[in-house]
Amino acid sequence: MDLDWEKLVKRYVWDATRTPYFTRVARLNRVQARYELFAYVLGIGVLFGVVTLASLSTTLPHGGSAIVPIYAFTALCAAVLLGLTRHPGAAIYCATAPLAALGYFAAFGFHPNLGPPDKILLVVLMLGWCAYAWRVVAIARAFPGLPETAEPK
Repeated sequence: MDLDWEKLVKRYVWDATRTPYFTRVARLNRVQARYELFAYVLGIGVLFGVVTLASLSTTLPHGGSAIVPIYAFTALCAAVLLGLTRHPGAAIYCATAPLAALGYFAAFGFHPNLGPPDKILLVVLMLGWCAYAWRVVAIARAFPGLPETAEPK
């Protein structure tokens, strides 16, 4: 059996239509925007579904506080709303998630088993997520004006 790695990489990792993450928002078409929004919504939807369930535990640092599960549930709802309507307001609410995570770390601290490199990595990941989340907001804002398909060359 002969595997063509180039085709596999192109098909599943870098495809101009399905993975347009390095394409400027102004150059996207609606099909590309739908794929990118779907991937984002699926990712944060699963994440906040898990966080919502986990935050109901009384053993976490927030000690049964209602703030964490309420925020996680509303972020999950905003993700579903973003996936269904592509509304910029839902995208903005979803974009607050990494800031909320940083606020959580500031209020409750990190897990005690994490060392300084792990903490730095988490903060860097949250900042990267924040930067990408604002790209999602830009896509949601631009979505109504995006062309339906790519323009012929």
